[in-house]
Amino acid sequence: MKEQTFLNIINPFKDKIYRLALRLLTSKEAAQDATQDVIIKLWKQNDKINDYANVEAFAMTVTKNYCYDQLKLKQNNNLRIVHTNYDNNEISGQRQLELKDEMQWINEILKTLPEQQQAIFQLRDVEQYEFEEICKIMNMKNTAVRVALSRARKKIKESLIKQHSYGIG
Repeated sequence: MKEQTFLNIINPFKDKIYRLALRLLTSKEAAQDATQDVIIKLWKQNDKINDYANVEAFAMTVTKNYCYDQLKLKQNNNLRIVHTNYDNNEISGQRQLELKDEMQWINEILKTLPEQQQAIFQLRDVEQYEFEEICKIMNMKNTAVRVALSRARKKIKESLIKQHSYGIG
């Protein structure tokens, strides 16, 4: 297949690929990269493209799978970073105590939050779930999840600031 023929097939739904990637990856840059990578994958399979009854549906499936793979890589990388921070033997005993103390305070503050905010904070900031997944899990709209998360973070921040200011003075 010639390049122009391929582009004529792909161009009508190229924006849909981008929008799906943006929704799954939530970053414009990551979505642009994903769109380019998906189009390259499709180009590498251009000899088989005419075999698909619905090329657009196939392209969207490739996009979804690519984005999920990227999210898994991102989560694994985040976990590796977290584990590296905790496994690092070079962290001083003082710093380890500070981190432990900070985590205890956060856990105590979390207990004072409404159950819904606790769950959303856990899912997003600890478990690293995407907002779309949290909406499904919590059976809530995106806006409500974002508001609840914002309130939870604000309460934690205010409580930590208050604790630290009392501890200093």
